[in-house]
Amino acid sequence: MTARSVPQSTFILTLSCPNRPGIVAAISGRLAELNANITEAQQFDDRDSTVFFMRIVFEIMEGGPDADALREDLKTLAEAWKMDWSLHDRSVRPRVLILVSRFDHCLVDLLYRWRIGELPVEPVGIVSNHPREVFADLDFYGIPFHHFPITKETKQAQEARILRLFAESRAELVILARYMQVLSNDMAASLSGRCINIHHSFLPGFKGARPYHQAFARGVKLIGATAHYVTSDLDEGPIIEQDVERISHADTPDDLIRKGRDIERRVLARAVRYHIERRTIINGSRTVVFTP
Repeated sequence: MTARSVPQSTFILTLSCPNRPGIVAAISGRLAELNANITEAQQFDDRDSTVFFMRIVFEIMEGGPDADALREDLKTLAEAWKMDWSLHDRSVRPRVLILVSRFDHCLVDLLYRWRIGELPVEPVGIVSNHPREVFADLDFYGIPFHHFPITKETKQAQEARILRLFAESRAELVILARYMQVLSNDMAASLSGRCINIHHSFLPGFKGARPYHQAFARGVKLIGATAHYVTSDLDEGPIIEQDVERISHADTPDDLIRKGRDIERRVLARAVRYHIERRTIINGSRTVVFTP
């Protein structure tokens, strides 16, 4: 009996292309020729747009091509099928930049999940429009902290500093962990598909100050949170994840705030995980999310 080959690396391939017969056969056949072992495969045919979406996890066995050779090989296949595609080496942890204001519950949750290995990312910086003293009781575990204050007059310059830090740190994702500043259209465009926001989402949608108090005054029965990609349309980017929790007449505004923070934490964490595991593909104003 021949011993099973040892995997030398694992990759995630995501793609979208015009739908036509033979796509799956072409991809799986080419991976087989490269001595790859497919361990996960999910696909979706959007009949409205006639676009095909797919996520494949596969192992390259010992002696197979390295990442650069693999990309060159798949490039030919992608061109033939007009694919918009990306290939990610699973051993490489995505570099993330976290932005936060005074509310630190989402930041603390992300750091905890990263510290215990639940969230396989490499935080390259924490940016806040408030000074480090606001987070005096938090341990950032050596992650660089940057205080970038902002006013109406300095907004453009402050955003330029963030984008410069994003580039210099080689980050690939910005996480707005309750960063209470509206990004400019230019910044949103610069980070298109690479910036995730979390915000409360109620029915009806309460905007502005004290949203939980507004919800209490209207007697809502559900509160929730939404994680989405940032676009120039405020809080209307492609949605990645949502969750809700039931509210009763006995709940106070403080109860709503407490429950709301719990929802925000878990929704943001799931959205970030879906993104870094390459489970999300933007489909116009929507997303295709290949959940586990």
